[in-house]
Amino acid sequence: MTPLLLGLIGLLLAGPVPAVLGRSRWLLPTPRAGVVLWQSLALAAVLAIIGAGFATTVWMISNGQTGPFMVAAHVVVIGLTSIVVVRLAWASAQVALDTRARRRRHRDLVDVLGDRDGTEPGLRILAHDTPMAYCLPALGKNRVVVSAGALSRLAGPELEAVLAHEQAHVRARHDLVLEAFSALHTAFPRGVRSKEPLLQAQLMVEMLADDAARSRAGAGPLARALVALAGQSTPAGALGVAAGSVALRLERLAAPVHERRVRSAAAYMLAVAVLVLPTVFLAVPWMIDAWALLS
Repeated sequence: MTPLLLGLIGLLLAGPVPAVLGRSRWLLPTPRAGVVLWQSLALAAVLAIIGAGFATTVWMISNGQTGPFMVAAHVVVIGLTSIVVVRLAWASAQVALDTRARRRRHRDLVDVLGDRDGTEPGLRILAHDTPMAYCLPALGKNRVVVSAGALSRLAGPELEAVLAHEQAHVRARHDLVLEAFSALHTAFPRGVRSKEPLLQAQLMVEMLADDAARSRAGAGPLARALVALAGQSTPAGALGVAAGSVALRLERLAAPVHERRVRSAAAYMLAVAVLVLPTVFLAVPWMIDAWALLS
């Protein structure tokens, strides 16, 4: 029963649960807690699938189950576990290497084509009429790129908000959060996964950067900057100020800022429960059986 429940939990956390949670908006006011909850859901799904594979092996050995049906079920569960583990390792390496290579090439390009700004280290200004602003995070070699078209549309406070937004991405390394979600998304087979964790993570890191920009430049200038830059295209591997759902972010900026401690606490407690409860109620029994089998 334990392997079946672990496998079922893993499949539910990989597909249906994120799909339902993604339609809810209760996490939007608390993006930091929201990112933690989405991370715990994704991690719990992987751990449950891996646990199902180990639990199946232990259960079959300890109960002497060698019939054709049980062997076939064992092969299916171990196969799914192996697929997830191999795909996760491969996707993590591929996403990290590909993203860094793209950023490095793009950084070299903007260093050649862009004008340097003496007041902001790492800022590059591109002589391009299309309004755009984005950052290229990298350890010790961060770049914030703003086009001449964006400068012509943004007033002083609005430009300050844009720069604060991109610097928040760079400082908090939001790109690493998104890389992890991309790898976890790729790890599960297409038929059982949901894209909601990745999409929600992309939205919430933008909201986290919005909060940093609002505290520095104010909600009004940031909202006007988002409208001015809405629809911009962001290069692959970069984080753009107008990425994510601009409409939802504008709605959030227009709403009054209230204390959100209760909602944040609920999200954090749910994140812990998602990771701890399956382990306590499902994984511990088969771990005890495995220990008894080996001792």
